[in-house]
Amino acid sequence: MIRVTIIFVGTIKERYLSDAVAEYEKRLSAYCTLNDICIKDEKLPERASDAEISAALKREGERIIAAIPPRAYTIALCVEGKQMPSEKFSKTLASLGGEGYSDICFIIGGSDGLSDEVKGKAKLRLSISEMTFPHQLMRVILLEQLYRAFNIAAGGKYHK
Repeated sequence: MIRVTIIFVGTIKERYLSDAVAEYEKRLSAYCTLNDICIKDEKLPERASDAEISAALKREGERIIAAIPPRAYTIALCVEGKQMPSEKFSKTLASLGGEGYSDICFIIGGSDGLSDEVKGKAKLRLSISEMTFPHQLMRVILLEQLYRAFNIAAGGKYHK
């Protein structure tokens, strides 16, 4: 069974989002082994300078890179990434097994994004949308899209 690791910065505070995460994690258990890794977010002042934000992203990035499983195909979620429809995302994930990958690692940054070092480690940069979403909601959206992708690959009807 494929192993999926989701590295994310910061914790979910709202119960409705935690409930959604739990539901999709339960659904995904039929398709993959899921591992969540929470990276502590760097606290910044209300009006942080660009230098302060950059330094915080660098510190978070070091912790993210240290948490990436060895030999995992790494996908960074970032606004400048590639967008794809659900069917193509499903085919992309399915093809990774044929390329020898049994581990896939997704990285979700905090509210200020990801460091260039983290993006540079990714084999794929993925954008869910050109729209802006709260990073806590992004984890739910990613889990739902993973469930959809695995369901499509299994010939299911969830995506219709």
